[in-house]
Amino acid sequence: MSAVPGLQADCEELLGAFQQADTVRFERFAELWRERRFHTVFYGRIRALERNKLTKKTLELAQQYFLPPYAFQIRVGALYLLYGLYNTQLCQPKQKIRIALKDWPEIQKFQQDLIDSQHYDAAYIFRRLRLARAFHFTAMPKLLHYRTKKKIEENEFKEEFKDPSNRVNSLITNDVLEELMNIHDHYQKMKCVISADKSQPDKALSLIKDDFVVTLKDITLEHQEWQQNRMKLFLNAKETDETENKKKDETLLQSEGSERASALARIKYRSYSAVPE
Repeated sequence: MSAVPGLQADCEELLGAFQQADTVRFERFAELWRERRFHTVFYGRIRALERNKLTKKTLELAQQYFLPPYAFQIRVGALYLLYGLYNTQLCQPKQKIRIALKDWPEIQKFQQDLIDSQHYDAAYIFRRLRLARAFHFTAMPKLLHYRTKKKIEENEFKEEFKDPSNRVNSLITNDVLEELMNIHDHYQKMKCVISADKSQPDKALSLIKDDFVVTLKDITLEHQEWQQNRMKLFLNAKETDETENKKKDETLLQSEGSERASALARIKYRSYSAVPE
C-alpha cells in the first residue's frame, strides 16, 4: 500500500498502541503521538514536489483505516491520525484528504455514531477537519489516468484492526428480529383463526417452533460471543509468541556474551602463561 518504507508499519504501530489503550479519547492519542514524535514523519524531505508526494501517500495510507472494515476504535484513531497529519504537514497549500463520494454516507453515519455515543472529542476533531476544508471529495477513491493501465493494489487488512462484525451480525439485526417477531405473532393468530379451538392452534398446524425468534436471537448472541473470544485468543497467542521470541533472543544474547567472555578469558590466560617468569 505504502511506497514509503516503514510508513505503514509506523501508522499501524501507533494505531495498535491506541487500540491497546482501550479508549477513544483524543487526550490519550495525543500522548501516544507525542511519545513517538510522529510529526517528524514529514521531516527530511526538501524538494516541494517530493514533499507533496510523500504527504499525499501518508494521508492516503491513514485514510484507509478511517473506513470499514476496521473496528470503531481503529476508525476513531485513524480520524485523530488524519487530523494530526493534516495539521503537521509541511506543504503549502496543504494537501487534502481524498474522500470518494461513495464513502461519504458511511463517514456521515460514523459521525452520527460519535455524537450518539457522546464521544464529543472525536466529533469535534471531525468538525475541525470539515471547517478547515481538509476533505477533497472525488468520484473515485484513487486518481485515474486516461489510457493508463495500473495494477490495483489490494489492501492487506491487519487482522487485529478488523471489525469483528460479519455477515451474521449484519443479517440478523434488531430490526430484523423485531419484524420476525411481528410476523411470527401474526402467523400464530392466523393459525388460531382456522383452528377448531380458537384459543390455540391445532397441533397439525405446528410447522414451526413457538420460540423460533427467541432461539434465533440466542444463537446470534452466542455467535457474537464466540467471535469475540476467538479474537481474544488470537491476540493472546500473538502476544505469547512475541514474548517467547523475545526470551529466545535474550537467551541467545546471553549465550553469545558468555561465549565471548570465555574466549577472552582463554586469550588472557594464554597471554599471561606465555610471559616468562
